[in-house]
Amino acid sequence: MSDKIIILDFGSQYTRLIARKIRELNVYCEVYPYDHFPEIDNSVKGVILSGSPLSVRGKNAPIPDLSLITGLKPLLGICYGAQYLAHHYGGKVTSSEYREYGRANLKYINNKSPVFKDIKIDTQVWMSHADTIVKIPENFEITAKTEDVEVAAFKIKNEDIYGLQFHPEVYHTTDGQKILKNFVVDVCKAKQDWTSDSFIDSTVKDLKTILRDDKVVLGLSGGVDSTVAGVLLDKAIGKNMTCIFVDNGLLRKNEFQDVLKSYEILGLNVTGVDAKEEFYEALKGISDPEQKRKAIGNKFIDIFDKEAAKLEDVKWLAQGTIYPDVIESVSVKGPSATIKSHHNVGGLPDFMKLKIVEPLRLLFKDEVRRIGKALNIPKKFIGRHPFPGPGLGIRILGDITPEKVTILQDADDIYISELKESGLYDDVWQAATILLPVKSVGVMGDERTYESTVVLRAVSSTDGMTADWSHLPHEFLAKVSNKIINRVKGINRVVYDISSKPPATIEWE
Repeated sequence: MSDKIIILDFGSQYTRLIARKIRELNVYCEVYPYDHFPEIDNSVKGVILSGSPLSVRGKNAPIPDLSLITGLKPLLGICYGAQYLAHHYGGKVTSSEYREYGRANLKYINNKSPVFKDIKIDTQVWMSHADTIVKIPENFEITAKTEDVEVAAFKIKNEDIYGLQFHPEVYHTTDGQKILKNFVVDVCKAKQDWTSDSFIDSTVKDLKTILRDDKVVLGLSGGVDSTVAGVLLDKAIGKNMTCIFVDNGLLRKNEFQDVLKSYEILGLNVTGVDAKEEFYEALKGISDPEQKRKAIGNKFIDIFDKEAAKLEDVKWLAQGTIYPDVIESVSVKGPSATIKSHHNVGGLPDFMKLKIVEPLRLLFKDEVRRIGKALNIPKKFIGRHPFPGPGLGIRILGDITPEKVTILQDADDIYISELKESGLYDDVWQAATILLPVKSVGVMGDERTYESTVVLRAVSSTDGMTADWSHLPHEFLAKVSNKIINRVKGINRVVYDISSKPPATIEWE
């Protein structure tokens, strides 16, 4: 079992970034809601308390049970986590004139504190706090200051408990990764042995132990997640896995045939199922995005149940679920809220007697790509843009009809093809075309038109948890717009989405 760091989440937008930064140190890390502690066993080498949009002085302040940690494992509080530690032990936290947002510089550092080993005076850090620690308890010592804030960091004397009022995990904290490494590796003594190869070895070993000679059915989507999951399962159980690729009528243009042909390269046992009409019937008249997702998810379950019944003794359903899917779908008592449900998260209905196996459940998207590369999966699989499980069903705003699907497929095909031909495809994390339930007046051949609008979306990201809109060349966008309007009947207007995540999501629904 690998050493690991546990992060307790108080609702900060940066929590997942802390996890990714620690994993970049080749140390395994998991995120849990602050009020849902995991078992603190010998594999847990340290605990981090995240930031939060809330105040420790507020009526609804999230309060963890520190008795499960203190004295047992090293502890690091970041922003809210640091303020909570100071508040909890009798210090004073207040909203004052000494608030800090954005860049700041450390004007004092106590390098005897192991967290600040080899960190130099004047290093830049990133602040984001309305509350400020103005008085520390007697057994605390200040380990860093900025020009305006007396307590930028602290340590509890004679204990491995540390606090930072700045965010070491963000890009603008120049030595942030070094500070995290000092805590994770030097203080917590976590081994840096969590690599792609070690993940593959341990996952294949675990899959063999769990599945043994059981039969497994895997739902393939053609994307990187399910493909990597399929290859891992193939290494573990070989012929005992059957893959099913369902045409739900919401795939990209010609994708069903193209993906089936591509999978022949990997040697996976794949069955294609044409279920377009069943999905269209299940979606008839539904416009609400959550209801659409649930209808698509339920129909997938129906199809897999039917297909699995044709196979003998199948006991498991494998899925390519990854960590952002799980995080976005889970709502707890704490400050986090469900953003949107994912069709492959949340278990199966009682009538379906299959157990679930999800070999990638704790990985971010960039980590899945690295695993795929280590498995020697061709780039055309691991380099593909993410594509949502509900497919074009959540890129057609409003109700779904076969006619709308055809319009969107044609427009999307032009957009994605032009990205590839222009050498821009690999510069973009995810590109999408969205069909709006909006018609506008246009002019074509001296005649008035009243047709649909599509949105082009392209974002840059690392793991999908945050994303910025891609600054595609104007000439490229003009070319794509012109082609779509000229070639796709039913569209007379194309717009480009320049929203980032947060506050927007990558998908529109």
